[in-house]
Amino acid sequence: MGLECLLVTSDPALLGEVHTSFAAHGTALDVRQDSASAIEFASRRHLDGLVIDCDDVRGGTEALVQLRNSPANKQSLIVAVVNGSTSADAALDLGANFVLSKPIQQARLRSVMDLAIPKMEREHRRYFRYDVDLPVKFQNPLKQSFSARMKNVSEGGLAIKLIDPVKLNGVVAVEFDLPSVQPQVFRGKGDVVWNDSFEMGLRFLYVEKDSGVALQAWLNSLEGQSRFREFIRQAH
Repeated sequence: MGLECLLVTSDPALLGEVHTSFAAHGTALDVRQDSASAIEFASRRHLDGLVIDCDDVRGGTEALVQLRNSPANKQSLIVAVVNGSTSADAALDLGANFVLSKPIQQARLRSVMDLAIPKMEREHRRYFRYDVDLPVKFQNPLKQSFSARMKNVSEGGLAIKLIDPVKLNGVVAVEFDLPSVQPQVFRGKGDVVWNDSFEMGLRFLYVEKDSGVALQAWLNSLEGQSRFREFIRQAH
């Protein structure tokens, strides 16, 4: 359940400084050295935070814009690192939440991390996906209905495994039975943020009021089960 972040840089010094800082907070750090692979990596997954070397990675500022506007990471925290070509104000205008300037000052890095980590943790709680296996029904804008199996779920959305191959885009209606002593049907609408022939990721856009309350209760139950399993694992 730890934080997962992405660092986009080919600068060994920056890599070392960011890795050390993130490791101190128990944060997993994926690294990409170029903009294209970073964009591809982030296009199909939600990340709790991103650190982008804007000036010393070719296309760094363009990557910042694309990652900020990607459906999966619109709300993710982004730290921009600049080195003379991009101003701090410009980086903020492009979508960064914080800006660091090279050479990195340790005091400044610590102060940014002290502010950024709690924000990332709140984002993580919102997006952390619990692995589940439940039947799901959904309907596309043409009112065609499809069946699937839920792969994972979070407060912000879910991923499904399709029974029949189909490509979908846009907004779909979602319905499934929430596990409970008293059966509760979840109804809402989700935006397709990624898909392939047999899997699809949805971000909730609308959830019926009663469904939202029941979903949160179920997620709380899943969180309790997860913590209990982790406690047993550590005890042994």
